[in-house]
Amino acid sequence: MRKILFYLMVAFYLLAGSAHFIIPEFYYGMMPPYIPYHYEVNILAGVSEILLALALLPKSTRVFAAWGIILLLIAVFPANIQMSLNAYESKDPKFLLTLIRLPFQILFLAWAWMFTKKDPA
Repeated sequence: MRKILFYLMVAFYLLAGSAHFIIPEFYYGMMPPYIPYHYEVNILAGVSEILLALALLPKSTRVFAAWGIILLLIAVFPANIQMSLNAYESKDPKFLLTLIRLPFQILFLAWAWMFTKKDPA
């Protein structure tokens, strides 16, 4: 099961990172207004997700990459809050979905946490 979760996490962050380049408007819309340089921050986030996903693959960098993903998830959490605020203010019917998404960040943190320790195998 650990191996399946591992490869799913690699794929998840490769896809998530790629999405920053495929649909950048989605990410611009969720960035808090106090964060400058939305274009550059979006590129940095996408590249970071892709590089961290790739760094998960070798055992020698896996723990470092897992910690990097945890830090990245913490860093981007304000964007998830901003998405909920935007949906609330615009009376978007997807507001409830944005609220449901917030606790998923805890699951993503726990998922990365699994790989902060050396593989027992």
